[in-house]
Amino acid sequence: MQSGRTGGQESDDRDFVASLEKGLLVIEAFDASRPRLTLSDVAKITGITRAAARRYLRTLTRLNYADFDGRYFSLSPRILRLGYAYLSSTALSTRLQPFLERISEETGESSSAAMLDGDDIVYIARSATRRIMSIGLGVGSRLPAYCTSLGRAILAFHPPETVETYLRRVALEPRTPKTITDKDRFRAVLETTRQQGYAIVNEELELGLRSIAVPLVQKNGQVSIALNISAQAARVPASEMEERFLPSLRTASEALRYTL
Repeated sequence: MQSGRTGGQESDDRDFVASLEKGLLVIEAFDASRPRLTLSDVAKITGITRAAARRYLRTLTRLNYADFDGRYFSLSPRILRLGYAYLSSTALSTRLQPFLERISEETGESSSAAMLDGDDIVYIARSATRRIMSIGLGVGSRLPAYCTSLGRAILAFHPPETVETYLRRVALEPRTPKTITDKDRFRAVLETTRQQGYAIVNEELELGLRSIAVPLVQKNGQVSIALNISAQAARVPASEMEERFLPSLRTASEALRYTL
């Protein structure tokens, strides 16, 4: 589990609460592929001791944020309060949604917006026309940045030193036989993405899935959000991704540049 923090930073901050950090890591251990976990599972995923994991899980259960059936722990619906607190406190998702829906109407494909969070992308808005992956995606879903068009569209516009720190920290594990796992080749892909202004991922995240993403360049020139369109490879040839989808994405990105 990647925390996304700079190593050692918390040791110099007297206001940093390490126990809260570990409690949040326990919550983040659960996801769509791991909805039910044992105590040992949680300890292994988070890297904390079994004794500490037990305390955090018992506390979450006592507060009704988690359920326990005698062997497996799972998050309860009450956990949605944490995500809703973010959604209700920011207008970002609300402002992005109409643009994504317009993209989906124009292209007939699913469209998403995501931000970089640690080593993953997290979906902050989505307009789904059909299910295109083996797992369901929604606001709050997380995926590795390196094998997603959204992640590459953001990373490509970060400073080189930030990218190098990311590559030292992250293992480029093969999600499919087509996933780029060589770091030199990955650097070259990011450079191409930066030069052409968009990223295409062809069945690297999941076989049968292609996606194209553009960065949302903010008024200050920084990139923290990207927009994408995903389509099934059986319906959309790789050679047609740019022609069919890039104009809608770029129109939305340019319009949002001056509104966020």
